[in-house]
Amino acid sequence: MLNFKGIMETGNIIERLFISFSELEVAIASAKRTLSKKDSVPKEVVERLNSYDDILSKQRNLALDLRKHIEIGDWDEVNRHVNLINGLSSMIRDDARAILTSLKLNSDNSGEDEISNFC
Repeated sequence: MLNFKGIMETGNIIERLFISFSELEVAIASAKRTLSKKDSVPKEVVERLNSYDDILSKQRNLALDLRKHIEIGDWDEVNRHVNLINGLSSMIRDDARAILTSLKLNSDNSGEDEISNFC
């Protein structure tokens, strides 16, 4: 079992994790607003952005479970949950990069077929 100091540190780690989720949520909303102002955004891109909300929800649930595993000292589950949370974050980051690259290509090739660069 963790001592009082360990429990306080766990709370701080989990709190920072939830703050980062909130920051990600703001970034996702901003990306949605930005794309909604663009012409010819394929439905698939909007669906990809919408899927981030589900992923973020899964991360929050995993973080709640992570807190419990830290408190009882189940380090195998702590490691597994951290890897899952990080993997989901990487998934969002990589996909968002691909979308941003597509948007840049579209602005650089304004006379070409925009839709082909989004996917």
